[in-house]
Amino acid sequence: MDVFVTGGTGYLGRAMIGALLQRGHAVRALTRTASRDKVPAGATPVAGDALDATTFAAALSATTTLVHLVGTPHPGPSKAALFESVDLASIRSSVEAARRAPIAHLVYVSVAQPAPTMRAYVDARTRGEAAIVEARLTATMLRPWYVLGPGHWWPIALKPFYWLAERLPATRETARRMGLVTLAQMVAALVDAVEHPPAAGGVRIVDVPGIRAARAF
Repeated sequence: MDVFVTGGTGYLGRAMIGALLQRGHAVRALTRTASRDKVPAGATPVAGDALDATTFAAALSATTTLVHLVGTPHPGPSKAALFESVDLASIRSSVEAARRAPIAHLVYVSVAQPAPTMRAYVDARTRGEAAIVEARLTATMLRPWYVLGPGHWWPIALKPFYWLAERLPATRETARRMGLVTLAQMVAALVDAVEHPPAAGGVRIVDVPGIRAARAF
């Protein structure tokens, strides 16, 4: 498949690109010129700016699956301005580029919602989802809460609290919706989304239980 990735040099992007390449997909990664060397080996770098649709829209076509992974690293309450200027602005640019092609399928990593914390972050991702729906794109939206992996282990200390919350009727649904997933589970869910798009014009939501259940490869 023809896969175009924004955010391909980041935490999720590098791992996902490696998995896609192993499965024989042709992967191109949007990158600024200065970061060209950070694109995983085997993927084709495409110079452009994720915040400016005009710099990469021409690289997309009717056969392209666009995977949008751009986001603020290690999001926290103090980064609300970045959620607007990077997270939301970049998905809006991807949507605009996708509409111009138009592409076959957009895969967007959103966030679990509703959520009682990180409201600015959730709001930006929710508006990103709304932009996709408004554009009537064929899309898959994945909604993890936190992805455990190298450099991202601290929430593992919360596992006993998750275990208890999932067994109490009053908190079970929230605990499952906002559960932790591993990097391997997230990559599997992303690859599965790329390889199994919804019907043309459809939008599929993959929440935490769905991410955990993604096909292994």
